[in-house]
Amino acid sequence: TACGTDRYHNNQEQENQSETSHRKSPLLSGPWRPYRRPRAVVKEWLLRIRCCLGAVCGMEWYGYAAQGILMAFLSFLMDITVTKLLRAHRWLYVKMEGNSLLQFFCWTLYPSCLCAVASSFSHNICPFSTGSGIPEVRTMLAGIEMPHYLSLTHMFAKFLGLICTLAAGSTVFLGKVGPFVHLSTMVGAYLSNLCVLIQDNKKEKVAGEMLVVAAAVGVASCFGAPISGVLFSVEVTCSHYALKHYFPCFFAAACGALTFRLFSVWSGDEETLQVLFKTNFPASLPFYSSEILLFGFLGLLCGAVSCCYLFCYQRILQFTKTNPVFIKMLTTEKGLYSGMVVFLIALVTFPHFAGQYLASKYTTKQLLTALLESRQWTSQSHNASVQLESMPFFEWGSSGIPVCLSLAFFLLIKMCILVLACTLPVPAGYFMPVFVCGAALGRLFGEGVAAVVYTGITSDQDWTPINPAGYALAGAAALSGAVTHTLSPALLAIELTGQFSHTLPVLLATLLANALARSGHRPSFYDILSISKKLPHLPSLKKACKRIPSTPVGGLLGGKPVQLQKAAGPTEVQEAVNTSSETQVPVVDSHETQILLGFVFRSELLMFLRHSKTEVKGWMESDVWLRSSERDVGVLGILSLVGDQTLFVTEKGRLVGVITWLEMKKILEDLAKEI
Repeated sequence: TACGTDRYHNNQEQENQSETSHRKSPLLSGPWRPYRRPRAVVKEWLLRIRCCLGAVCGMEWYGYAAQGILMAFLSFLMDITVTKLLRAHRWLYVKMEGNSLLQFFCWTLYPSCLCAVASSFSHNICPFSTGSGIPEVRTMLAGIEMPHYLSLTHMFAKFLGLICTLAAGSTVFLGKVGPFVHLSTMVGAYLSNLCVLIQDNKKEKVAGEMLVVAAAVGVASCFGAPISGVLFSVEVTCSHYALKHYFPCFFAAACGALTFRLFSVWSGDEETLQVLFKTNFPASLPFYSSEILLFGFLGLLCGAVSCCYLFCYQRILQFTKTNPVFIKMLTTEKGLYSGMVVFLIALVTFPHFAGQYLASKYTTKQLLTALLESRQWTSQSHNASVQLESMPFFEWGSSGIPVCLSLAFFLLIKMCILVLACTLPVPAGYFMPVFVCGAALGRLFGEGVAAVVYTGITSDQDWTPINPAGYALAGAAALSGAVTHTLSPALLAIELTGQFSHTLPVLLATLLANALARSGHRPSFYDILSISKKLPHLPSLKKACKRIPSTPVGGLLGGKPVQLQKAAGPTEVQEAVNTSSETQVPVVDSHETQILLGFVFRSELLMFLRHSKTEVKGWMESDVWLRSSERDVGVLGILSLVGDQTLFVTEKGRLVGVITWLEMKKILEDLAKEI
């Protein structure tokens, strides 16, 4: 009876298991987990959604849209947080009015503590999160893998540290463009992994493309300027730009710019979509044709100023890297160093001290808005009937000195502050401060021209005064473009203000400033940072080490690779496969002539060995993919042409060696360490 009962229970369990297996979905297979049925339903619906979305377009396109929307949200969130912190500082300063000592401590200690916290937090959480991030992004886009610069910890530390830096206000005079481009590449790296994970075709790689797109989205989501964002991504890639990245960059940048502007509308800050900086340039006659020469001279002036600024910055950076005191502080006491430097800067910009000549109470946005005011300050300041409080130049004109002298003092002190602030170990951007300094330089130049031609330029009894704001716009684009060796600031200036009437003067000034800044093989601001950080970025190393462009490939080659001749038999093919572990084996006409015909993949050789009855000569002649070159190629040409492939180097058609991208990366890393 016991045996019968056991048999009955076993049969019953088998029937239950078989019945359950028929009803069970494949999604429920595997080890036991809680809530299996709801998890299976959710997963099934996700698979259906993926199929529906995949039927419209590839999953990577949803990743591009998500990239733009996420970065726009982060940019808007950061702006709101920084605005509230700045208002709190302003409110506290105003509440202490009447007590200069308390106002002094409020003005100096608030930004000092914020920057000290940003520096200490970034150093303890992720030491790589300080600085701009653009040099690292350029290095990664050039093909060098730097996974520690794309981690979640790095993103978290950089985001919070950047908020603290920006909350210090115009006292520290730093921006967010560079770090935000870096943050965008971090988000792009994770979105690319997600796209590869959920799409059906696992072989399709979108990581490199997503990083290029992320560079464009970073600028677009900061200013709502998609076109200049795409141009920036083209310039950042430096050596080459794949046309397949063109449309994804525009799509993601447009999504980011549109979302960023919509957030401003939804929050009530603006009534509709419009430019970030409102201007009121005269529409009938924006500028006279004879002023083109003045815009060109302004471009050359901005180029000269950029050379002086980069020279000073390079010298102070070298001093902080070689001085033992600064080395110790920047290694172990970063928070103390940041607090001391910011306290010194705040001391200079205190409104009851030199700050009354620097418009120190204005934020960066207010400074740029005031500098782009189309009315002449020199003529308005002489009009006693005009109330200065209603004018944008009130902060400059209220000190009692001439406006031009106040602008010159503002430009000189702000450039010195920027050089000193660039040494702070905090997450910060350096583009927007240079942009504002360029606007101040252009405004000073325009006010000088307006003062000389005070009565205006007459034409048929009608005259229109000189518009200094046009020179401020051109100066902003020219100086920032010269410092970074890029042309995208010209388009960015037009997109930020909507003043397309000044496109030609702005572009002319930017081109001339770039020409002067690039002359003499001078490095850009980002090149100086790359050299200082010893990053293996070839364009930067080329400017630091003059012998790199003239280095022949022959000096970099090792021994000759394993090769096959055109009429090789199965024995020689088997020996080559056993000897070489390379994925590509070069094919020569014969071992005597060494004339390179192309290469054959190792997988094809293994397939040939399985069908060794086939004639080798005929099979290899029809399947070899020719990639030979009959001239020597320099090191720079190798990197721009090879990518992640293998390059076979020839001399008059004869194979002399092979060089791979991995070997070139090792060479670049060694060169970076030597500089």
